[in-house]
Amino acid sequence: MTNSVKPFRYVMQIALSVTFMLGFANCLAAEGQQSDLPQVIIETSEGAIEVTLRPDIAPKTVENFITYAKNGFYEGTLFHRVISGFMIQGGGFDQDLRQKQTRSPIRNEAKPTAKNLRGTIAMARTSSPDSATSQFFINLTDNDFLNAGVRGPGYAVFGKVTGGMGVVDAIASKKTVRSRGMADVPQEPVIIRSVSVRQTDTAAE
Repeated sequence: MTNSVKPFRYVMQIALSVTFMLGFANCLAAEGQQSDLPQVIIETSEGAIEVTLRPDIAPKTVENFITYAKNGFYEGTLFHRVISGFMIQGGGFDQDLRQKQTRSPIRNEAKPTAKNLRGTIAMARTSSPDSATSQFFINLTDNDFLNAGVRGPGYAVFGKVTGGMGVVDAIASKKTVRSRGMADVPQEPVIIRSVSVRQTDTAAE
């Protein structure tokens, strides 16, 4: 009996070692994939926000966002809608609160697995699912009701803030007013000075 147990333990030790090494290799691969994801820097009047984009879950949405960024569309636009405990929204209005001319709307790529968690960035749209153009928002909390399948098609998450969440929270704390028929407008304008693409290996040109 003793002789049969030792080989079994030896085999189990080898199996556990192999499992550990495979798991470690998978972690390294995941880290490598993460480093290959495109990043953008949103320079605002309150500071910089770093966002890592996810073309693996929302390819057309990321392509659309990067196109606007590379064309300089976001320069001088505002975070025009700020709701504490919910989200900050920008990318569509100039400093006079005039809506900018946009490209054609894109298909909604919202997925139940890509959730609107705190720090994620998603596309703003109208009541029509496939109406997103340039405007985006950053979630200040886990907004489960915005997820696909909860109350309808949902809002497409296409990345996450990976630096500067304190800047996001600072914007969220701004006092808001009603201006030009719009609610929740920061009394002190929060200007998007630029959106620059830091890494474009996996991004569409």
